[in-house]
Amino acid sequence: MSKNVRYWLWFQKALGEGFDIKTILAEFGSVQTFFNATPFDWRMSTALTPRKIEKLEHTDISESDSIIDICSKNNWQIIDYDDISYPQRLKEIPDPPAVLFVDGVLPDIDNLVTIAMVGTRKASEYSIKVTNILSRGVTECGAVVVSGGALGVDSAAHKGALMAGGKTIAVLGCGFGTSYLAANKSLRDTIRCNGALVTEYPPFVPAGKRTFPMRNRIISGLSLATVVVEAGVRSGSLITARYAVEQGRDVFAIPASLLSTDFSGTNKLIEDGAMVATKPEQILSLYAERFDSINISKVRSVEELMYDTSDKSANISHQIDKFSFENLESGRIKRIKTENEVNNLIGDNKIIYECLEDSFVHIDVIIQKTGLTGAKVISGLTQLEILGLAQSASGKRYKLS
Repeated sequence: MSKNVRYWLWFQKALGEGFDIKTILAEFGSVQTFFNATPFDWRMSTALTPRKIEKLEHTDISESDSIIDICSKNNWQIIDYDDISYPQRLKEIPDPPAVLFVDGVLPDIDNLVTIAMVGTRKASEYSIKVTNILSRGVTECGAVVVSGGALGVDSAAHKGALMAGGKTIAVLGCGFGTSYLAANKSLRDTIRCNGALVTEYPPFVPAGKRTFPMRNRIISGLSLATVVVEAGVRSGSLITARYAVEQGRDVFAIPASLLSTDFSGTNKLIEDGAMVATKPEQILSLYAERFDSINISKVRSVEELMYDTSDKSANISHQIDKFSFENLESGRIKRIKTENEVNNLIGDNKIIYECLEDSFVHIDVIIQKTGLTGAKVISGLTQLEILGLAQSASGKRYKLS
């Protein structure tokens, strides 16, 4: 944290995420000077409306101290705009965040090739496997994969990087300490230990309709290139691509099946000028000469990556099966069904589901985590198995299906 962290937290609380930092600094010189200015001085600013000035007057800086205390107790790092650790790459975008909250260790963004991989949550089997292949391929050569930590394409991107033994960054659309997307908790825990979880939202701020588009500008802003894997014509992934273009970053797209009109957004991107990506070297070749961190000689073909069964992460599936366009719809239908079943869980079943992990754990562990009786846990696990959301093994062990 810099010496100005309290002022930047106050700034964000009063003016909101994505507010025009650059104009304020040009007019006032520093965030501390801006804080110490009078309402008359604020009225002279070209960036401030009467409503914003009112917010500034009624926002107490003591709230900053509370946030700092919460983050300190949870080992969450705060990187403000003046912090030496704040990525210069992120300062280059039109609307950089005033602060970043980090859980884990943020890689040295400015000296690395960072590649964003984004796409639909309701991804086809084809796109899941393509994302995994490309993510592993670029990571093996020294790149860092950035995504949003969501289900579908995001998860495949993070898992691919982890399988390659690399680092990955998940940019979240909520504050730390929320219960958002419990199904991906295990993956986020792995990312925390092998990279970083990042958000501009203070602790306990819930996800909402506005938080995800705002989050997307940080995904593209941290990255030299954004790869859109599978997206509909109105997909949030296209918002990330649009941000990348506005930020002067490269945009790649994976060609979609001509038979899948629901996910034709990627083909539209290609029509509009996005570069085609069908193998890792197409992405990395733009940066190999500029960054010593990239070793292009390590690049492998899609065929090699597809049939490679080695896995450097014990908690991540390592079998990359042969794919075809024929299973595109069936895979998507299965994922939609699973997501709907999870969203419909209530009561004890929801509590039990949120305590399951990607690897098998003994039922006693689940009972301890849930605080429920053994009989309720056994009943709940049986119902989750029937729904296809849980899987059992010998020795009274269970995991997410």
